Amino acid sequence: MEKLTFYALSAPEKLDRIGAYLSERLIRDVGRHRYGYVCIAMEALDQLLMACHCQSINLFVESFLKMVAKLLESEKPNLQILGTNSFVKFANIEEDTPSYHRSYDFFVSRFSEMCHSSHDDMEIKTKIRMSGIKGLQGVVRKTVNDELQANIWDPQHMDKIVPSLLFNLQHVEEAESRSPSPLQAPEKEKENPAELAERCLRELLGRAAFGNIKNAIKPVLIHLDNHSLWEPKVFAIRCFKIIMYSIQQLLSHLDANSRSAATVRAGIVEVLSEAAVIAATGSVGPTVLEMFNTLLRQLRLSIDYALTGSYDVAMSLGTKIIKEHEERMFQEAVIKTIGSFASTLPTYQRSEVILFIMSKVPLPSLHHPMETGKTGENRNRLTQIMLLKSLLQVSTGFQCNNMMSALPSNFLDRLLSTALMEDAEIRLFVLEILISFIDRHGNRHKFSTISTLSDISVLKLKVDKCSRQDTVFMKKHSQQLYRHIYLSCKEETNIQKHYEALYGLLALISIELANEEVVVDLIRLVLAVQDVAQVNEENLPVYNRCALYALGAAYLNLISQLTTVPAFCQHIHEVIETRKKEAPYMLPEDVFVERPRLSQNLDGVVIEFLFRQSKISEVLGGSGYNSDRLCLPYIPQLTDEDRLSKRKSIGETISLQVEVESRNSPEKEERVPAEEITYETLKKAIVDSVAVEEQERERRRQVVEKFQKAPFEEIAAHCGARASLLQSKLNQIFEITIRPPPSPSGTITAAYGQPQNHSIPVYEMKFPDLCVY
Repeated sequence: MEKLTFYALSAPEKLDRIGAYLSERLIRDVGRHRYGYVCIAMEALDQLLMACHCQSINLFVESFLKMVAKLLESEKPNLQILGTNSFVKFANIEEDTPSYHRSYDFFVSRFSEMCHSSHDDMEIKTKIRMSGIKGLQGVVRKTVNDELQANIWDPQHMDKIVPSLLFNLQHVEEAESRSPSPLQAPEKEKENPAELAERCLRELLGRAAFGNIKNAIKPVLIHLDNHSLWEPKVFAIRCFKIIMYSIQQLLSHLDANSRSAATVRAGIVEVLSEAAVIAATGSVGPTVLEMFNTLLRQLRLSIDYALTGSYDVAMSLGTKIIKEHEERMFQEAVIKTIGSFASTLPTYQRSEVILFIMSKVPLPSLHHPMETGKTGENRNRLTQIMLLKSLLQVSTGFQCNNMMSALPSNFLDRLLSTALMEDAEIRLFVLEILISFIDRHGNRHKFSTISTLSDISVLKLKVDKCSRQDTVFMKKHSQQLYRHIYLSCKEETNIQKHYEALYGLLALISIELANEEVVVDLIRLVLAVQDVAQVNEENLPVYNRCALYALGAAYLNLISQLTTVPAFCQHIHEVIETRKKEAPYMLPEDVFVERPRLSQNLDGVVIEFLFRQSKISEVLGGSGYNSDRLCLPYIPQLTDEDRLSKRKSIGETISLQVEVESRNSPEKEERVPAEEITYETLKKAIVDSVAVEEQERERRRQVVEKFQKAPFEEIAAHCGARASLLQSKLNQIFEITIRPPPSPSGTITAAYGQPQNHSIPVYEMKFPDLCVY
């Protein structure tokens, strides 16, 4: 061999003749079963191949590959392994000159066939399979970086290579179960086809470019389909942990399987979920919204399948071929996956996803028409619930220092619109979503149960000073939040979970977003809720009234200790102690339990059981709080959201009164006349800037507070002023139109200065302002 190698290096033009001779001898020896000479010939070829890298090596390589192919065609396992080892050595050689006509089709096919060996002897079968995997690895290494070689990424090659690797990867448990003992495990690991197949698959995908990854992923999906590997999902998850950056292909495959069984679709979705957990933050890239759009579309299709009972949505209620519980399982898998993906995203991308999901929630407005009919209503409701569940998953753990960014106006308006719906489950989801966004210090679980603790220091609350951004947020949206909390408290269908969520929301606003003004407004709000339970204009059930009393007691107990005003704490403590002795049914410890202890007669509630607004205003006013604002009872504002709720609320009546009073008030006369309706006017009405809207809301609130809740004397004085104004106007009108003779009324002076008495005409008589006929 030394002389042959020296001769080949000295006369490289003779290399092709040497290769042709050795190839001829090897083919003859194989046919005559002279395997010793076969091994000698291959050894000679290997050494010459490793030593010679001249430009004329191409012809020698042709002879070499011809001999390797001959060995691989043999039925003898040892010859197949010998040929594979020689090919692997060749694959690791970097050739100086490219080859334009070399083909590896046979080797891909033969190595793939060896990967599926079913030899009777387990040890021989393992060796053949491992040789097949090594051969495929060699083909990939030899061709992947050479643009002049046959394109290994073509589907005709990938459809053979990838399934062969997956076939061996799939039998990892089988290989592990046959490991004879722990002491022999290290040796067996080297002979394990599954481990080798996984390394080869990782190498294959690691070498794939962006344009080639699709051809590598598609065979994986087809293999999982053909062998029903989505339902156990263990193997599928393992595969996609290897190829986790191929999320887009898996999404497309989910769309392609839209009419597959729910268990299959659930398996695909859960594989997505597992792959997303280990993905690096932000690695999904620009396809984030497309990914969520695909999942939401599958969610909507699943709802349609469950309602129609058929995968053909165009059909009416047909044969019940779909199991609802399987579709429900699939829906839960989609929601879980949405949460998994969102948890890997940075804050700015998660905000986009939140807005995107909220835009898909069907609401009764011009932009999102609701489907009519019973089936349509069911579809609307299920869609709303599923999307809100998804939103809750995304919002869980969402951390954003700026609430203006976390809850922008367009998102908050739509979210709170759903809070006005009649469905109790939907309202509960809205409250939980709000809590998830507002809770930024992990205090949420500390308010999961409603109680009147004598010392809240045991809760170990994390409280930070309200930032400037949060103050701006509350100035803009606080009245909107208060209004929805107030209206949510008045719902007849509320259960214990609703009151717990309302308590948590009130508590978290007090901790995360509260300044002095917010604290005052929250106290006014809770006192107004107490009035709802006391007056009971809504005809609420006994449980709801007791729950509102208990909710107010728990919150005022909390806020009094947070404000640390001793007189305020004392008043709250006194009322709670009085309730404990004489009215325990007004405290959370008796109401929010498995078997509530209620009172059937709530109409005779004495003032000692109630938290008094005048007393709270007095004690807080002495500590620097705005006592004038505390004296004003809370009245909710009316917005366009009432139009979406499909219900008549007390806010509509209030709004009507506000409009009438504001139009007839003396202040209204001072305003500019109505402007002419022009294009600019209409444009301004459509745009409707936030500043104008805020001013109008504030004006309405002031009018309501002035005309409905002011002292009687103030109202009477105001009415008297308006009556005097009306009387003076009438006098002017009569003076202009009638022009009577010299007035006989009162006392006038005659020509000679003598006083004369005359009767008073009716139209000049002045009656008392509050006279009742």
